[in-house]
Amino acid sequence: MEPIIHAGAAAGWQNKALRSGGITKLYVGQTPEGQDVYQYVLTNKNGMQAAIMTYGGIMTSLTVPDRNGKLEDVLLGYPSMEDYWRTGNKNYFGALIGRYANRIAGGQFTLDGVTYRLSVNDGPNTLHGGRRGFDKRVWHAKEVWSNGAVGLSLRYLSKDGEEGFPGNVDATVVYTLTDGNDLRIDYAATTDKKTVVNLTQHNYYNLSGAGKGNILGHIVRIHSDRFTPVTQGLIPTGQVQSVGGTSLDFREPTPVGARIRSDDPQMRLAGGYDFNYVINHDAQSGGFAASVHDPVSGRLMEVYTTQPAIQFYTGNRLGGSDTGKEGIAYEPYAGLTLETQHYPDSPNQPQFPSTVLVPGQLYRHATVYKFRGVHS
Repeated sequence: MEPIIHAGAAAGWQNKALRSGGITKLYVGQTPEGQDVYQYVLTNKNGMQAAIMTYGGIMTSLTVPDRNGKLEDVLLGYPSMEDYWRTGNKNYFGALIGRYANRIAGGQFTLDGVTYRLSVNDGPNTLHGGRRGFDKRVWHAKEVWSNGAVGLSLRYLSKDGEEGFPGNVDATVVYTLTDGNDLRIDYAATTDKKTVVNLTQHNYYNLSGAGKGNILGHIVRIHSDRFTPVTQGLIPTGQVQSVGGTSLDFREPTPVGARIRSDDPQMRLAGGYDFNYVINHDAQSGGFAASVHDPVSGRLMEVYTTQPAIQFYTGNRLGGSDTGKEGIAYEPYAGLTLETQHYPDSPNQPQFPSTVLVPGQLYRHATVYKFRGVHS
């Protein structure tokens, strides 16, 4: 194992211990409860890097080459570990999300006749696991070495009753950075009691570089014919609707800003894009879900997943006094997320794909973000 570098919590900590090819471990501080927090920097042979904290499994930076090979951090985030817990990381920058990604209506669901009441943190609803979800827990880390890749395995045991969810859930998430400039995220979980599980990761991407303007000029394609329309509070109506003829249609590559201010009733409810798309999982796609291209830098990101859906969010609610790691306050549309997952509110929508996990069953999904620079 590499020696621990005591980086403290000074501004710029996410840029320390940069080196070529390997894993570096840094001590970055303590939680208010006194738990030590470490950051691991994964570096591939091309100099691309992913930095991940054990607090929240948060990816604090991801340096990606542009069309000319210039490396730049493309993730929104905070300057120090303390900023993540001080602000509550209310925008979920870079975090692992669980037990249940997205929203659960009314902060409750029923399993086998038993109603479970969850902590609510989004009006009357539960968002991303409640007031203290997986994004606010310290994970146990283990380095992963393989031919042509470096990785970090994170494990967290969520106790029965945590945030109101039933069952002891043993969750493992593995971040892997390959020499082909792929970022792979593998999710696994087991339980000792019937429960619901829906895990994802919440990076905000700006492929021009974090803090460099907005993502309205980014060109997005989503391999989806349908989405789940929402009502107030962005809770699904239970229907699945065609994207055809709506402002939500990204079947052809389209600039994010082309229709973001449309009068579409769904767009008005969300204040931009914040929708769950049903992925077209056909034999030809190989799990392809979405792509984002920044014409300015030439960076292209492609998303492949085993999950049935993807949440496309354009940072509509960013803004305020919180300062990002670049020393500026992020404005709306400063970054976008593509969160692979099951549908929102599935525990209350029996017609949606089930998120129920039972003892003896393994929850397992994988998502790959492929990066390259293109000349066009």
